[in-house]
Amino acid sequence: MKFHYLHLFLLFALTTVSSCDSPEDKKGRFLLKGNNQIQENDYAGAIRFYDEALRIDENFAEAHHNRGIANYKSANLAAAIQDFTNAIQINPDYTDAIHQRGLAYLDQGEYYKSLEDANRLIKSEQEDSRGYFLRGLANEAVKRHEEALNDFETALGLNPNNPDLLVNRATIYFYLDRFDLAENDLQQALDHAPRESNIFNLQSMIEFERGEYQKALESVEKAIALNSRQPFFYNNRGLYRIKTGEMEKGLEDINFSLKQNPRNLYALRNKGIYYYYAGQKTQALQYLEEVYQKDASIPLTAEYLEKSKNLN
Repeated sequence: MKFHYLHLFLLFALTTVSSCDSPEDKKGRFLLKGNNQIQENDYAGAIRFYDEALRIDENFAEAHHNRGIANYKSANLAAAIQDFTNAIQINPDYTDAIHQRGLAYLDQGEYYKSLEDANRLIKSEQEDSRGYFLRGLANEAVKRHEEALNDFETALGLNPNNPDLLVNRATIYFYLDRFDLAENDLQQALDHAPRESNIFNLQSMIEFERGEYQKALESVEKAIALNSRQPFFYNNRGLYRIKTGEMEKGLEDINFSLKQNPRNLYALRNKGIYYYYAGQKTQALQYLEEVYQKDASIPLTAEYLEKSKNLN
């Protein structure tokens, strides 16, 4: 008799808990489950939980934003941009969503839209560095190097020891041929982030410009040891290997980089340079002319195109 009473009591308690489980509670649980899946790098699983939360409340801005993060990390940029846009439409002051959409636009190659989001972010939070950082990246992408430099300097004024900002300002100094200033920034960044692979990659690019090809190769090897998934590092190593006489290894690196990103004009240029040194005029001209037509400003392209035309 006591057993039946206990059973009925538990059934009543569970029913009561279930009836108190509001839509707000349910969508919140799905959001947390999605967040946990992101922590586990299970982005598809995270998206499924965010979908469930949005079935309960399609105006759940945080679920749109977090699903955007999962899509972004899955390299589904179009879906990520739509998710961030949904979140912003629901909450126009959602600065995290504006920031993330700006980054996604940047990766998508929609640089002027990224600039718009950066300006919107700066207007909303003038004392935060991330809007200036984003605008610097967008200005760098459209080759407004002086404007990018100003943005990174403003961001560093707000966040002085940020190694990512230091590396990006160093990158602009590199483009402006101010190598000593670039190396000063890289040393500061190294003090704060000794395992940041981009520091060593940029150092290798400076050494290459100085004609220190073996040093450049050693530096980019350090970058690859820290981050073996970055195709641009392999492309740079490919060029340095060509210059140090490791032609076939260089071609392997360039082809690997192109497999990850077939549209990388710098890798196509390097393949043309490989064929120049291999004495294969037709192939060298094919790659170098393609790059020159698409972006004549890419360094070494015009030089090696002219050299290739003079091959026998």
